[in-house]
Amino acid sequence: MIEEENLRERIKKAQEGDEKVVKAVEELKKAGVKALRDEEWEIEDRVVLKKERIYVPEGELKGEVI
Repeated sequence: MIEEENLRERIKKAQEGDEKVVKAVEELKKAGVKALRDEEWEIEDRVVLKKERIYVPEGELKGEVI
């Protein structure tokens, strides 16, 4: 089982490497908002959420989480 804190940090790192996520976060920061497109995208404790769920980019980590 993956520890929650360790998993959260690994997800943050994976999100940083995902250009779509990086762009979304940058746009949110520029606009000074925490949500984008009717609450679909949010940032909570530097973790990107999509539809109130943690967004995990494609890759090895996603396979571990699922």
